[in-house]
Amino acid sequence: MSEAAAESMAPADATKLSDSLWLYLLFALLATAGFFYINIMSAIVDGLITGLGFSNAEAGMVGSANIYGASIGSLTAVFIVRRVEWKPALGILFALLMAIDLGSVLIGDPLLLTIVRAGHGFIGGMSVGIVYSVMARLNSPDRAFGMLLVLQFGLGGLGVMFLPLLVPTYGTQILFYVLAGLTALALLSMLAIPENLGKNRSKAELAAIPASYRKLTVVLALLALFLFQAGNMSLAAFIIRLGESAALSRDFIGQALGWATWIGAAGAGLVIFMGTRFGRMRPLIAAFLLTLAGTAGFFWSEYNWVFLIANVGTAITWSFVVPYLFGMVSRLDLSGRLATLGGFVSKCGLATGPLAGGLLLGDGNFDLLIGFGILVLALSSIAAVFATIQVDQLEKVA
Repeated sequence: MSEAAAESMAPADATKLSDSLWLYLLFALLATAGFFYINIMSAIVDGLITGLGFSNAEAGMVGSANIYGASIGSLTAVFIVRRVEWKPALGILFALLMAIDLGSVLIGDPLLLTIVRAGHGFIGGMSVGIVYSVMARLNSPDRAFGMLLVLQFGLGGLGVMFLPLLVPTYGTQILFYVLAGLTALALLSMLAIPENLGKNRSKAELAAIPASYRKLTVVLALLALFLFQAGNMSLAAFIIRLGESAALSRDFIGQALGWATWIGAAGAGLVIFMGTRFGRMRPLIAAFLLTLAGTAGFFWSEYNWVFLIANVGTAITWSFVVPYLFGMVSRLDLSGRLATLGGFVSKCGLATGPLAGGLLLGDGNFDLLIGFGILVLALSSIAAVFATIQVDQLEKVA
């Protein structure tokens, strides 16, 4: 569809298109292109070690630089999303990402690759922030972010499953070629999206939500997002060690985590199906209760079936809750800036969880770690429920 045709669409047609699953899939692809390296980080680290002979520390340094760069990039995007046209900006950023990925093929020095991948992360973080801001302006941000989680789980699972098998044959370069190829696909997909669907809102539209009402709810929603990501990741980062401490075999642990990754996408799929037709409060309360129950199940990890169910259950609720939290933030700022800030807060939570978990775990006190996860998730649920009540009421008034 041409931009001229898009501009001539009737309001009803534009609204229908902005609530299209196909459109949500395209935006999910655009966002994924900016951080897919995070989804396949284990494959990249393994490839650098086996393909280029990097040490564990050197490979880890490259991966960390990529993620730290992404965090700074996503924070930078918060200050520019209101001032740029999203399509031209993404076009430039995607072109830079492809150039850096292809250039990374030629680098074999750990320090140089670390610097280059930090730059890649910064640009990728900016691109994701811009895409988040546009997704926040769609008809149903909850469903849009749900589609993102589905694609993230699906492509991430495929990448981790197959890419390590290709490195011995094609070398580490295959990893960077895949990243460049996905970005190229995203760049082509962007041409199919009418630009006016993600246009910047006018000052009158941005003033539609009272600032005093918005600020309190925003703080609660962002706090819920940070705590939810931190609480889940504090345990997820050490889940293999937890299984081993419970005398489970590595084969079983690997299978349990693999199934949890794939089945976990069902939570985001449910968000896509439901949207906000039932509001957000009741679905979120049910999801948080299941999250707390699933996390408590890890106390009995010595029973392999409990360990499996706990992993699958928490994966489903993880992918279910996050889109709703992003959807709430999106509804409170029609410019999309807060959704971009939410991406930064989410990354901070994901980074804080393993740090706090490692400090608490010490010599292997997994009961303390599980209890900490339950406490943080409970606090997240309280903040989320209060924010949800206000957002649902705000939408009814609107």
